[in-house]
Amino acid sequence: MNRTFEQIRTIAAKEIRDATRSYIIVAIAGFLLLAAIIALAVSAIALHGDVAAYEEAKDLLISLGKPVDSLVAPAYFPLRLLRGFIEQTEIIGAVLGIILGYRAAAVERGRNTLALVMTRPLSQSAFLAGKTSGNLVLITISLALAFLVGVIAIITVGGVSLTGEELMKVFLTFIAATFYTASFFLLGFFLALHVKRLPHALLYAFAIWLTFVLVAPQIGDTLDPDNQVSGGVFKKLNIAKPQEKQIMLSFSNYEYTRNAIEEASPAKHLERISFALLGIKEIYNGLPIRTILYERMRDPVALFLIFVALAALLVARRIDFTRITKES
Repeated sequence: MNRTFEQIRTIAAKEIRDATRSYIIVAIAGFLLLAAIIALAVSAIALHGDVAAYEEAKDLLISLGKPVDSLVAPAYFPLRLLRGFIEQTEIIGAVLGIILGYRAAAVERGRNTLALVMTRPLSQSAFLAGKTSGNLVLITISLALAFLVGVIAIITVGGVSLTGEELMKVFLTFIAATFYTASFFLLGFFLALHVKRLPHALLYAFAIWLTFVLVAPQIGDTLDPDNQVSGGVFKKLNIAKPQEKQIMLSFSNYEYTRNAIEEASPAKHLERISFALLGIKEIYNGLPIRTILYERMRDPVALFLIFVALAALLVARRIDFTRITKES
């Protein structure tokens, strides 16, 4: 057991060193960090303006000797500033995972050393565990830095403080984003290990990314009646919520199909749980974490199950060295 653990640790450490030397990996991780900064900058500055305006109004009332009770403190909901960052993570995070997974297998196949490595007293499961754990560390660090920048931007630029519960909501969103990105790593790694021609593996991975990250969520959003016009069809027609539910009963098959398309997208699951935790979806503003998780538990569970299914597939499928050669 100790020998196997040492093998996994050695492979993981080597994987981290090799990946950090790759300019493209550093560039993608840096781009994710830059996207976080850009997505937060404008919103945080606007929030700072709102906070400053409230403080000026309060100071004016105090200087006039009037009670500040008449001035209602606005609800800022600072975590909503992370919306743009979450949307960037859905796209760039998935790309980062795919590239890391592809690189993890490509470096061995390109040097034609994969078969040689497996001739040593090293099990395939230990080899896969070492490669995977090393890249999971890289994914975790990359996302942690991006989320940390987001929190710092909200506090410093936005001029508001975050409560312990709000920080916990950001942390839970970070965990969901980590499982999401790690799933795309496993996808890229699996395809690069088993597809006969290595360039085709990357092509297949990005085809899946395009389908389930960009196309499926857009189809679901486009078919949603609330997105047909600004503000939603039912609000524009002044239809009350009970009547809206009655109307939608007549379109149950339509709504089931639309929702099924969205449910097939891991990006949509990340969006739903993140938007709920961060209060981006207004109905969840101010709700405790327990309530939010109770209502949206299917989304983090779906992300976890996708990760577990891909990990199980990676371990269960034996590497066929007759199919993957340097020439492939």
